[in-house]
Amino acid sequence: MELLKTIITLIVVVIPMIVLAPIGLLFYLLGFLGLRKPMTYMIYKIAQGWSKAMVMSTGCKVTVRGQEHIPKEGGLCFVSNHASVFDILLIVSLAGRPVGFIAKQELAFVPFVNVWIFLIGGLFIDRKNIRKALKTIHGGIQRISAGSAIAIFPEGTRSRGQGLLAFRSGAMKLATQSGAPIVPIAITGSYDVFERTYRIRAAPVSVTFLPPIITAGLSPEERRKRLADQVHAAIAETIANPC
Repeated sequence: MELLKTIITLIVVVIPMIVLAPIGLLFYLLGFLGLRKPMTYMIYKIAQGWSKAMVMSTGCKVTVRGQEHIPKEGGLCFVSNHASVFDILLIVSLAGRPVGFIAKQELAFVPFVNVWIFLIGGLFIDRKNIRKALKTIHGGIQRISAGSAIAIFPEGTRSRGQGLLAFRSGAMKLATQSGAPIVPIAITGSYDVFERTYRIRAAPVSVTFLPPIITAGLSPEERRKRLADQVHAAIAETIANPC
């Protein structure tokens, strides 16, 4: 049964990703004709529908809390723990607004995956090249300042069921330098859906959007250290007590 479910889910992943990519690109190009806002929304609705279909195809029961904490408009930085690739689908399907991601550079070379990361407003970061990484961060700051929402995974890599890892230095720059609020996200159970056994399992998943943390007006010391500790503690506590 798990093998069959895995095959079905892969079909739901791959075929729509390929078929819908030209439509997404068309909407993106139409955005240059003065239709950027409606076309961005259309691309988001496609990505959201696709993500929801993928989540449903796994059969997992998703418990969602705190969606009322997500600002509907204005620049926003989501900060989430990251145990599995499944986390991205959960955030896109549940955020309730267009959201891009800071993705590792390697994904820029994965066909169709790279197209969709680009279309939903994502950016690729090369952590091995400080100059390029800073350029990516600056681009993210500009997008958030312009009113977009971007999600980051400050652990820097998937934890793969090892619990919440330490945040990388400078992880909060997108929020602090844009003055945008941070909405922490605590996700549990996502690693069990696929990556624990590399077969799809209908594992229970919990996604909690925590109250926004205001970054505007913070002192340099608070930006540098205390903010990251505050966000880390909030996510860690929720992961430990998901209900």
